[in-house]
Amino acid sequence: MEFLITNAIAALLMPPGILLVILLVALMLTWRRPRVARALVLVVWLALYALSTPCMASFLLELLQPAPLDSPSDRSVQAIVVLGGGTYFAAPEYGGSTVNSHTLARVRYAAHLHRTLRAPVLTSGGSPSRNHAPEALLMKQVLEREFQVPVTWVEETSNNTMENARGSAHVLGPAGIKRIYLVTHAWHMPRARYAFETAGFSVIPAPTGYAIRPPADVLSLMPSAQALFNSSLFFHEVIGIGWYHLRVALGR
Repeated sequence: MEFLITNAIAALLMPPGILLVILLVALMLTWRRPRVARALVLVVWLALYALSTPCMASFLLELLQPAPLDSPSDRSVQAIVVLGGGTYFAAPEYGGSTVNSHTLARVRYAAHLHRTLRAPVLTSGGSPSRNHAPEALLMKQVLEREFQVPVTWVEETSNNTMENARGSAHVLGPAGIKRIYLVTHAWHMPRARYAFETAGFSVIPAPTGYAIRPPADVLSLMPSAQALFNSSLFFHEVIGIGWYHLRVALGR
């Protein structure tokens, strides 16, 4: 229930949800405050256009992205932790659910790190809906069957990044593992790193799936659904970072 509530609230606080809320307010003010209503409609139109352009979307995500890992050479790292990024449900070509494209990008990079460092791997990700296999198990299957990379630990109870961190600490704590490479998308890394550091880990960021700025041409100023999605990722991460800081401050 908490997963559904928090994600519903987040959907209303980031585009396009927040823009629809503002439009609803403008509609309610149409007769009593027509000038205010027109101003709100203009604001929504400008925001929708800007957030739907590839140049703005990539600019926003670049604000979150850390520098890439030059070369994985730190032999003091005790484990590689890779976070789930979603499930491809009932994939017809695979005969069942498997990892989606976001998770596959992370799994691929974790396999690359393992081949370089030979550090053991932990996959982390649960099943928020409780009616399909946990993401961590699907990641383990892909790593072992398709990349020939053994998975030493599976954390399959988490529903969000904070729970990824705390669940991973519960799994790795008995083995005395504190120093890790953390694998996730570059734009997700600030929130993930904060969560894992508050859980007691020493984190070396291993980001992948960078949002790359498009060429500066007319197409970068043309609105697209993908660009709006990427802009919403930025707001999702910013809201998430703020929420995690609040949870830590409240001792939750």
